[in-house]
Amino acid sequence: LRNKYSNFLQNEFFCSICMSYFIDPVTIGCVQSFCGPCLCIRWEEAPNPPCCPVCTESSYQMSFKTNIVLKTQVFLARRARLSYLPSSAQQMCGIHMKTKNFFCEVVKDILCLLCCKSKEHKAHRHCSIDWTAEEYRQKLLKQMRAVWEKTPENQRNLNRETSKIRTWEGYVNLRRKMIYAEYRKVHLLLYEEEQKYLERLEKESKEIFQQLQESENTMALKGKILRGMYEELKEMCHKPDMELLQHFTDLMKRSELVQLLVLQLVNPEISSWPITGLINRLTRFQAVYISLDHEIVTCHVPVFEDLRRVLFSGDHLDVDHNSTRSKSFLAWGAQTFISGKYYWEVDVGHCWHWVIGLCNDSWTMRHDMLLSSEGIFLLFCVKENNQYSLFTSSPLLPQYVERPLGHVGVFLDYELGVVSFVHVNNGTLICSLLSCSFSSPLRPFLCCGPQ
Repeated sequence: LRNKYSNFLQNEFFCSICMSYFIDPVTIGCVQSFCGPCLCIRWEEAPNPPCCPVCTESSYQMSFKTNIVLKTQVFLARRARLSYLPSSAQQMCGIHMKTKNFFCEVVKDILCLLCCKSKEHKAHRHCSIDWTAEEYRQKLLKQMRAVWEKTPENQRNLNRETSKIRTWEGYVNLRRKMIYAEYRKVHLLLYEEEQKYLERLEKESKEIFQQLQESENTMALKGKILRGMYEELKEMCHKPDMELLQHFTDLMKRSELVQLLVLQLVNPEISSWPITGLINRLTRFQAVYISLDHEIVTCHVPVFEDLRRVLFSGDHLDVDHNSTRSKSFLAWGAQTFISGKYYWEVDVGHCWHWVIGLCNDSWTMRHDMLLSSEGIFLLFCVKENNQYSLFTSSPLLPQYVERPLGHVGVFLDYELGVVSFVHVNNGTLICSLLSCSFSSPLRPFLCCGPQ
């Protein structure tokens, strides 16, 4: 009879993944039930849509609520099973020779009923072992959810650092070309300054690259620690009541310490040093006053929303959602350029986000204004997690330099296919778009968000 009852419990209330009693059971679309944590781990790296581990039916529902009815049945089944087990010598009170059925919250020990009523323990809080164990399991499950929520956050941070590492060498090489091209315009007069600039760039870029590698390794290690802690919490939930009560406090403390570990992402910002005579040289070219046309004040900025989609699609950067929900000012220049060299300045002040540069004349007639559009040569500033980052279009690339405040200069050399952006206040080069292909009239573009 006992074997039949045990088999019934195993068939009805055991998870087919871990082969133990359900903990936090969930029921998926095919009516199969599993431990919530077991299913999370199984589906973590499963193809989309994932399949049922038993019947292999695809599941398009990824969010599940605890099956309260099944959870209650499992608790009752666990209690019923304990009643079939003989009392061990360890569970017998050596003083009163009674079964130890109660747990003292103060001394963290199991007691018999007579010990609970003794003078030493009378004022303490006592609960039955099975009820206390179930209460502790719920606390462990709460810890597991907290640990699980930290895991994707850490993975996003790891992806960011890995992405920076993959693009870092290419960015530094491009930055080196920008500086080289800028100094070539003044021939050999500033050769010594150029060499010092490039040497400092080389030294600083290597230091930042090392920081990125260390951060990536630390993020990967934290991911393993979080995963290990989640597994350990899950295993503890499956332990017998007595063992769970003995090790609960220590495991909870270690779990909380793991979650307190906060790792900061590396901000790979290359220093920009002044280039002697940069602004004076640019202002010698045909400085133009940009009169604005097609001025719009709107909450809908397609190019920013497209930028957010692109950055989020690869789990790259978390752009501040609220920044593009505020009203922004969009405008196109009335002038168009088909040849020559031109320079103008734009005051971006302390705006949260802005875009400046040039676009094909046809882009002003488009309603989508997507980043994938041809003929846009833009510099973006976006706010992300209380930090500001710069990007350039065609193709979309991060620019790891300090965010400029105040006036930003824009220089166009139509024949050479170059668009440069400079920080006017300190005479530094922000970035240059080299080897651009201009096939139609270009028009200045400006978008500024809130300050």
